[in-house]
Amino acid sequence: MLRAHPVEAIRAAERPLIEAAVAAGDPDAVMRRAASGVAHHTAGLLRRRTGGVYGRSVVLLVGSGDNGGDALYSGAILRGRGCRVEAVLLDPDRVHGRALQALRGAGGRVVAAGADTDSGTAGAPDVVIDGVVGLAGSGPLREPAAAAVAALDGAGVPFVAVDLPSGVDADTGTVHEAHVRADVTVTFGALRRAHLLASPTCGRVEVVDIGLADMGSGPLTVRRPDRSEVGRAWPVPGPDDDKYTQGVVAIRAGSGRFPGAAVLCASAAVAATSGMVRYVGSGAADVLAGRPEVVCHPSVAEAGTAQAWVVGPGAGTGTEAVADLDAILARGRPTVLDADALTCVAGHPVVLRSATAPVLLTPHAGEFDRLTGGWDRTDRPGALRRYVADLRDRGIPATVLLKGRVTLVDDGETTWSIDPGSSWAATAGSGDVLSGVAGALLANGMGCGGEVAWPAVAAAVAHGEAARIAAGRTGGAGAPIGAGDLLRALPSAISALRGA
Repeated sequence: MLRAHPVEAIRAAERPLIEAAVAAGDPDAVMRRAASGVAHHTAGLLRRRTGGVYGRSVVLLVGSGDNGGDALYSGAILRGRGCRVEAVLLDPDRVHGRALQALRGAGGRVVAAGADTDSGTAGAPDVVIDGVVGLAGSGPLREPAAAAVAALDGAGVPFVAVDLPSGVDADTGTVHEAHVRADVTVTFGALRRAHLLASPTCGRVEVVDIGLADMGSGPLTVRRPDRSEVGRAWPVPGPDDDKYTQGVVAIRAGSGRFPGAAVLCASAAVAATSGMVRYVGSGAADVLAGRPEVVCHPSVAEAGTAQAWVVGPGAGTGTEAVADLDAILARGRPTVLDADALTCVAGHPVVLRSATAPVLLTPHAGEFDRLTGGWDRTDRPGALRRYVADLRDRGIPATVLLKGRVTLVDDGETTWSIDPGSSWAATAGSGDVLSGVAGALLANGMGCGGEVAWPAVAAAVAHGEAARIAAGRTGGAGAPIGAGDLLRALPSAISALRGA
């Protein structure tokens, strides 16, 4: 499991190291250690892309402060390995003096922003080291940095970011319009929150050991599960199990207008575990045509016992749908609310007061907007935590899974981040599959003591893995998929996770 920490915690952990270096008469010792890691991973990128290090062209984008110093010291190391190194000083009056002296002493060239650079024989540098903005920075890149980054990015030059890509906020993970998109991000001692919250922009993240003590976990720590961890926890039948001991999930989904939602949701629940699936709704014929093992019931009142419920995909938003939602929540079983159920909650918030057992809400951004009445999209984790805290303050045992390329799960205590590495799952109906998997895992009891967050996280991981497998089945770089393709790939995804 990966853990990523807020800036305040990182600063507190680094302070004793820096103070010890100053006391020993070498104030830049920690910085040079960090720069050595940047140089090492930059050299690795050069070897992978160009076949070598010697004679390659490196441009440093140098801002003020420590990140600029890291970039300059790393440039001095790379110059010693035979690279042509140029430092573009974006704020010459505030550059780190000792680091600049080290680069010049190694033979590096220094230019002001806007000046011509020696871009090498190919017409562009082989790599750029982003040392523009550090942890204390926020907001988009400013000029002249924005113009320099845009020109280099337009030329297809790879970026190595020092600590974080500039233009990405360290704690919120907000990616501003003007920002660096890194191929590799090199950070120091421990992950920052943005490394998990904005992982597509950070590229491959490498953590360099600079001697930080174990930071543990705090209330603002972001976690990311390991695939093997999910695989080990996935429920499989044991020698004494039967269909009831493995969990029964009941699904209220589908309608004459949206019969496919019922099929996708129920089929995903069947594929997720070896228990039993009950179905309530008008789509029974369609569900049975695809999954004859599902047990269908004419109404919520006539549905048998279930350890968990899924409510909402394609189920409608009228008076009957709201009444069914209220009746299901009153049963006191863990319940997944998705799609139309979220619209019912947005229009009738009082219905959540019927919940006495854990509730998992699974909105996408638009549904979250309806639930909250408008939210700060520049701070996804903050907005999510505030909404969950508000529900829990009102006595509603809620956990929320906010869908996106990076999916977030928050139970009021922990924020989980799940990045499947692609956006192949961004297709109509894929949310119905996700809710079915999550409901089946809740019914199985994956997560002790009524815990909802971990089954939600595991469902999101398997969902992303299934999308990746489905997209890759055509060969090559992958191709767009539909929710049916994702559903069919679920068994392979679960198998892959269990073998990870």
